[in-house]
Amino acid sequence: MTDTDGAHEASLPLRAIWFRRPEPLEGPVVVTGVFDVLHVGHVRFLTSIAERGLPLVVGIESDERVRAWKGPGRPINPAEERAETIAALACVAGSFIIEGPPSVADWAAYADLLRPINPAALAFTAGDRYTQAKIRGAEALGAQAWELPFTPGRSTTAALGRLAHSL
Repeated sequence: MTDTDGAHEASLPLRAIWFRRPEPLEGPVVVTGVFDVLHVGHVRFLTSIAERGLPLVVGIESDERVRAWKGPGRPINPAEERAETIAALACVAGSFIIEGPPSVADWAAYADLLRPINPAALAFTAGDRYTQAKIRGAEALGAQAWELPFTPGRSTTAALGRLAHSL
């Protein structure tokens, strides 16, 4: 894995640590999230983005950030493995881990993080609780905001609930 380039990024509250950085990295669609336990909802979402013809780059939230947001039992899988799993999908051009204090989750910090990538679009699922923040971030980056359908009943939380009830 490689850290972001340049001294400017080192001073930002969030930083990207690349698992697989596509070369050249030109105008990708960027998605950020936890992607803890890969399921069909993730695959359908990421595939539908890639079908639009731009390279897809996925930012994976660090273990510290996920634990602070979702509780001590999460993530199930470490960030490096989540980044590797996502990068292995044919529809994904690259992946990176988002590191920084869990309290930093505002659109401006994400825009600063993503600015060196120069995304053409930011994609997110319908019903995402951060929809407005992601739209503002896209506007700040001069990128499009792509809202794609959510696969009902298919989330990591739902999958973990089904697993817990089957044990």
